[in-house]
Amino acid sequence: MYPGAHAPDHPAVVMSDTGATLTFGELEERSVRLANALHDAGLRPGDDVALLAENGLHTYEVFWAAMRSGLYLTAINQHLAPGEVTYVLNDCGAKALIVSAALSELAGAVAPETPGITLRLALGGAVEDHGDYEAALAAASAQPPADQPRGRDMLYSSGTTGLPKGVKSPLPGVQVQEGGEALLNVFGPLYGFGADTVYLSPAPLYHAAPLRFGGMVHMVGGTVVVMPRFEPTAALAAIERYRVTHSQWVPTMFVRMLKLPAEERSRHDLSSHRVAVHAAAPAPAEVKAAMIEWWGPILNEYYAATEAVGVTLIDSPTWLTHQGSVGRAGLGILHVCADDGTELPVGETGLVYFERDVLPFSYHNDPEKTRRAQHPQHDNWGTTGDVGHVDEDGFLYLTDRKAFMIISGGVNIYPQEVENALTLHPAVTDLAVLGVPDEEMGESVRAVVQAAPEVTPGPELERELLDFLRARIAHYKVPRSILFVDELPRTLTGKLQKHKIRDLYLELTR
Repeated sequence: MYPGAHAPDHPAVVMSDTGATLTFGELEERSVRLANALHDAGLRPGDDVALLAENGLHTYEVFWAAMRSGLYLTAINQHLAPGEVTYVLNDCGAKALIVSAALSELAGAVAPETPGITLRLALGGAVEDHGDYEAALAAASAQPPADQPRGRDMLYSSGTTGLPKGVKSPLPGVQVQEGGEALLNVFGPLYGFGADTVYLSPAPLYHAAPLRFGGMVHMVGGTVVVMPRFEPTAALAAIERYRVTHSQWVPTMFVRMLKLPAEERSRHDLSSHRVAVHAAAPAPAEVKAAMIEWWGPILNEYYAATEAVGVTLIDSPTWLTHQGSVGRAGLGILHVCADDGTELPVGETGLVYFERDVLPFSYHNDPEKTRRAQHPQHDNWGTTGDVGHVDEDGFLYLTDRKAFMIISGGVNIYPQEVENALTLHPAVTDLAVLGVPDEEMGESVRAVVQAAPEVTPGPELERELLDFLRARIAHYKVPRSILFVDELPRTLTGKLQKHKIRDLYLELTR
């Protein structure tokens, strides 16, 4: 399951824009050398190595070095501010930091504030007070260590509602060559991952799904094609150029591809494409239906989280008969509960929990947050704060995150429903719905919209959008007003940063 187990000349990682390639033989040697360099610097199983870099071939060198050393890998969002990066590095207790030379200014800003880091290496050029990554690999042994305990990632949540939180799972206590992974045992057979897999990864590799899925593809000997960043036309071109068989997306990527001109959408040969996985947020029904019509019944959705507390799964034919569902449980047992922990009957909306043998994660340095993620009566039932219901066949339908729910006049309103209804309107590039303080109602519903480039925002467009919504959803859910902005803050995996949007709204409407 490690790189050296596969054909050494077979491509392991390919950059979609340049064609730069790392074979399994090269990935094996370079990850071994890095593992030895980290060991020589004093890192031992249970320690943390951090990566601060853009998408690149190096990501999986660091990934596999950590996985074969019993280390935790913390890949960090390079778009964070220096204070946020410092917080993550200190919170995870990183002892080594590997940073891209393109981020030298950021690396220089965090260095004085992170004294616990004993090894700093720079990729792709010089960074002051950092050693050279290539020189460190060249000086290290290419002999695999006799003991290679399996490591884990320890990634930080997107911070959509505040400071990111580190998600930490226990180390498995086995050698890197031994056994499978729980997620690979679920997804591998389901999606048909194998040595002939060519997997397109258009999202940032510091996020859980892109990083882990790439690792799973490597475990079975497949090729990962990495985009430096998502761009809709480039993504379609990469499927054609590399004869991509598998891919993974988030709904905002679907929306951007669907809004391409018809001639651009139709000019690429996508015939190699067998499985298009999507996750991160439920896709609006109109969006998903349009994608299935375009690509065929190859869309496979899963619902999960960085915490890996559980998984639901649904393919295209099943979704067409259960539109809006994120599927049935594929890992863990589903429960939907009221705020007091009482399990709710079929069809009633509540907090979604997964039951496992044991809770598979904790929030690093935050036992109170970990406790809040557990069921009040069952310490092996975990939740990430999502709200939904199950039908009589066990299919889960998500409503929204509990933290985003708006209570207006005592009535619960979920922003996701309103956002889904408006997302494909041709005048809308992006939008968010939120609750703002209201003296009479407690909260009132408002929308923040980024208009399409060719559209003039203003009162006329506001009326058009509100009328569009009134024809599709209950009138009490329709926003009282719309604020137009140049751009909405999202993570690069497409998640709205609601706390930033709320701050932006309040600032602009004072």
